[in-house]
Amino acid sequence: MARDTLPLLPHLYVPMADKFDEATQKELSSFLERQQVEARLHSSIQTFTDTCWDKYIVSCITGAPSTRFSRSEESCLANCVERFLDTSLFMVKKIEDQRAALQGGNNGSI
Repeated sequence: MARDTLPLLPHLYVPMADKFDEATQKELSSFLERQQVEARLHSSIQTFTDTCWDKYIVSCITGAPSTRFSRSEESCLANCVERFLDTSLFMVKKIEDQRAALQGGNNGSI
């Protein structure tokens, strides 16, 4: 199974779901969907972090490891960290916006 795909879980709970009323089934389904979105998000963040590290951080280190970075390595690393933080903050804002939209669609219930 691909790393960025997760199986749909609601079908696993169908036999048990028959024991719940319709409102509870909808709430459970909504909860499971949110959990799946969050799991995919965490997977995406991990993939992004791995890519960032492999592509940019590692490429900043040009010489053999030592106790200090060269000026160019320091500058490169600082730039990478700043871009990583910018991107992380952007992603957090998007997540908050999406979460607020979901909660608005669910009348504020979680």
